[in-house]
Amino acid sequence: MSAEEEMRDLQEAAEQGRENSNLAHVSLTMSILAVLVAVAALLSHRAHTEEVLLQNKATDQWGYYQAKNIRKHTMEQLDEVLKVVTLKDSAGAAAIIKKNEAAIEKSKGEQDKIQEEARGLEESVELFEHRANYYDLGETLLEVGLVICSITLLTKRHAYWIAGVLFGAAGVVFTILGLIYRYLPHLPRISF
Repeated sequence: MSAEEEMRDLQEAAEQGRENSNLAHVSLTMSILAVLVAVAALLSHRAHTEEVLLQNKATDQWGYYQAKNIRKHTMEQLDEVLKVVTLKDSAGAAAIIKKNEAAIEKSKGEQDKIQEEARGLEESVELFEHRANYYDLGETLLEVGLVICSITLLTKRHAYWIAGVLFGAAGVVFTILGLIYRYLPHLPRISF
């Protein structure tokens, strides 16, 4: 449901609430649910954006790791060639081998650090992915609650309002779970 459609529904609900005051609580509930849908949607969009940004950073780190790895292997292969080929300047070749060996050792430590950073970023990506999934589910349940509440205005049956409130409450719970997901690692992971 788009924002324009939700606003139209809210306007219609407000008009019907004015006409039939015993349905005012339904109109108020729908207004509250509409605001909560907007909040859940905002949180969801931000979490998905952060997920994509972190995934790009993780991909960049892995690319950097690969570049360092290729450079290290190139130096190792050059050292192997210099050790087996007879050269006019064997002292110069020995200096190059020694320089490469120092660079290779330094590179190993750097690679470990880069790999650790990339894995940390991947963990953050996963965290934001699952948070976004909780927000998405919360948003969906809130929207369902809003629609079911609006059925009350058409049918005048109180049971639809109760069902809408229950769906809305479930949506609020899942949205809150998205907010606190990082602090509760035992929460199940939701995937769509």
